[in-house]
Amino acid sequence: MDLKNGSVFVFLVTFSLIYGATVLGNVLIMVTVTFSSTLHSPMYFLLGNLSFLDMCLSTVTTPKMIRDLLTEHKVISMWGCMAQMFFMHCFGGAEVTLLVAMAFDRYVAICKPLHYRTIMSHKLLKGFVILSWTIGFIHTMSQMVLTVNLPFCGPHIIDNIFCDLPLVIKLACMDTYTLELFIIADSGLLSFICFLLLLVSYTVILVTVQQRSSGGLSKALSTLSAHITVVTLFFGSFAGNKILSVFYTVVTPLLNPIIYTLRNEKMLVIFCCYSKQSLIGL
Repeated sequence: MDLKNGSVFVFLVTFSLIYGATVLGNVLIMVTVTFSSTLHSPMYFLLGNLSFLDMCLSTVTTPKMIRDLLTEHKVISMWGCMAQMFFMHCFGGAEVTLLVAMAFDRYVAICKPLHYRTIMSHKLLKGFVILSWTIGFIHTMSQMVLTVNLPFCGPHIIDNIFCDLPLVIKLACMDTYTLELFIIADSGLLSFICFLLLLVSYTVILVTVQQRSSGGLSKALSTLSAHITVVTLFFGSFAGNKILSVFYTVVTPLLNPIIYTLRNEKMLVIFCCYSKQSLIGL
């Protein structure tokens, strides 16, 4: 086996294992949150929805990337490319909005614990999920409706692992400067607003806890650490080149369930119980 084939084999096995672990891990979280009575709380409800979005986000790109490793000519149809861009931005927009909802949940839990159940009602939770999907859909439609009818006359070559919207637009046979600015502003505005809301919520939480008790600050940081880590990974890995694209679409959806489960005692206890039951069954 030559060096090139050896490298392809390594990438093929690596990405296949990561994707398999991503699907398994996120499905396990969704099933656990759904059927475990001890996890029927707002935080776990939102975590289950985050896992679903992570699984969908990874599925949009990773299977196609794995298949491309087996072929010399990497080809995707025009409508396949459009579909990939649509779902990438839809799931990405929904996820970043859901992260804000999860930050609000932590704010209420830490700063207003006595009113937590009243504020974080099932109606509000459903509203958060619907809002996240709505924002994701509007975000992607505002860009796709201007992209789908662009004239593409070649060359139809994208230097990335998936159809990235800014790169696809540059293939159009017309001046797309204004459209590129709109897309940058659209995505940038959504990301900036969500990041600002997250930053404000974390700041309010930490300031409130510090004012109440200096010893409670470390406990609050411990509670928020998993969420802060996930948010940092999400905003720190937006696709800008191939390496960041792989990290954003392949690695991050796997790290989210790992981070949340390892930082959550209830999830670890339930997973350990499942493992013991499986071993006893064997």
